[in-house]
Amino acid sequence: MIMRKLFSIVLMAMAVMATSAQTKKVSILGDSYSTFQGVNPEGYNPFYPNDRNDVTEVSQTWWDLYIKAKGYVLEKNDSWGGTTICGTGYGRMDASRNNFISRVDKLGNPDIIFVFGGTNDAWARAPMGEYQYSDWTKDDCKNFRPALACLLDMLKKQYPKAELYSILNSELNEDVNESMREVCKHYGVQLIELHDIEKQNGHPSISGMKAICDQLLEAIK
Repeated sequence: MIMRKLFSIVLMAMAVMATSAQTKKVSILGDSYSTFQGVNPEGYNPFYPNDRNDVTEVSQTWWDLYIKAKGYVLEKNDSWGGTTICGTGYGRMDASRNNFISRVDKLGNPDIIFVFGGTNDAWARAPMGEYQYSDWTKDDCKNFRPALACLLDMLKKQYPKAELYSILNSELNEDVNESMREVCKHYGVQLIELHDIEKQNGHPSISGMKAICDQLLEAIK
């Protein structure tokens, strides 16, 4: 009888371990498109919910839809509204304090990382700079191309076991689009280029969020 109980306990423990091993942890490094009040760190200027957009629940966001569709869990969502990948923000202000590069170490211990940025770099008309893949300085990273390379390099080194994906918003300028393609190709990072995303007040609506999720599910096999 005791042996049977011990055997049952061992089987249960193994089942729990197997389930845990299959449940991947997802972290997001993003801007307003990935925010939601109460999910992101305090002071991060979330866009959602917003009275000029019909997304009112966390369950309607692209990342929650994706995570639940895959049976994953959220590790960290470090998304800050209005932030750029590079160190140049709106009005050519120095954005080095809160850009994507400055937040690389805040993603926890993820199995999957989504980088969803570049929108504010495009909207702020940040300088592109030249393609550069090493020896970055703060001034170098005020330009989009070297900053993106620096960001992906840092993420791959800090989270070597994580699957890394970059998401490219629709309707951005071709300089940003082509730069994202080139730098992601250099680092072997899958770039998911979004298309036909419905937006309200410049941000994905409920329909747009679902389209993002569907396109991620299609792109990541």
